[in-house]
Amino acid sequence: MRASELSRRLGDSALAVCRCYLSNGRRAGRYWLVGNVRNERGRSLFVRLAPPGVPGKWQDMAEGSYGDLLDLIQLSQGLPDLASAMAEAERFLGTPAAHHVAPQGGKAYLTAHTEIARRLFAEARPVAGTLGEAYLKSRGLVLGDWGTSLRFHPRAWFDEHNHRPALLAASRDNAGNLTGVTRFFLDTEAGLIERRALGRLNGHAVRLGGRTQSSGGGHLIVGEGLESTLSFALLYPERAAGCDLAAAMSATHMAAFVIPRCVRRLTIATDNGPAGRNAAAKLRARAVAQGVAVRVAFPRLGDFNDDWVAVHIVSKEKVAGCSCLAHLVFREDN
Repeated sequence: MRASELSRRLGDSALAVCRCYLSNGRRAGRYWLVGNVRNERGRSLFVRLAPPGVPGKWQDMAEGSYGDLLDLIQLSQGLPDLASAMAEAERFLGTPAAHHVAPQGGKAYLTAHTEIARRLFAEARPVAGTLGEAYLKSRGLVLGDWGTSLRFHPRAWFDEHNHRPALLAASRDNAGNLTGVTRFFLDTEAGLIERRALGRLNGHAVRLGGRTQSSGGGHLIVGEGLESTLSFALLYPERAAGCDLAAAMSATHMAAFVIPRCVRRLTIATDNGPAGRNAAAKLRARAVAQGVAVRVAFPRLGDFNDDWVAVHIVSKEKVAGCSCLAHLVFREDN
């Protein structure tokens, strides 16, 4: 049976599916309410039980995930792939008195979220000419060779009542596999509403290049955020020449970043705050233990995008033709 047919049949029995796999929830009118797909108590996740709308469609307002009942079965049971979810759905549909099976653990749960992130990224379009590009330009950034790591979705799910445009940044492991997506939700003027992660980002990064993963040896620059990492390369092109960039997307993820074995030199472009400093110290310690030559770079302002905006936008508006790079040279910790 095809996945689409299984999903439709599950929707026809949406209430029974919820009672089986989300037993800690309760019915509220046309919806089933529960804490999340792990069957925890709460009201963040809702499943549509009856029209209007498609029965079986669900959304989690807290985690930003969504899908159909086939996705829900995969996530709630911690199943590793779609084929396993289809087998479980067929078992449920063929056995009206099916018993709830306990989830198998966090790793499989995150794997299922990664599959949703991959589908979302695949549905998206190139960034050029979209609100996503307008957002980057508002931060003084333009699309370059790294643009393949970013995509734009015009109607990504935001909450129970809204879909919003979103810039998507794909995090990948050292083998190049997509592990998660960071969504930059935007308003109609390309202003940032908020960032949300989906899938596995810890230890991985948005790869803005690709040479370091496959070449022998290499210099890698790792930064906290997408904007600050790209800004570092623009501020200091002589240091970024020939290097790959890796945006970890948060201080926590930067601290856990898995350094590729081929890397011989590492520059950590951290933000100017306690979280960034602590993360940089942890990553530096691991780099040294691996025999990697490492430098930690600190911005003059809050982060390197702040520095870049001060140079690229503010300074150029105030003093035409005068570069203020000399006043914004970062400090290094060897």
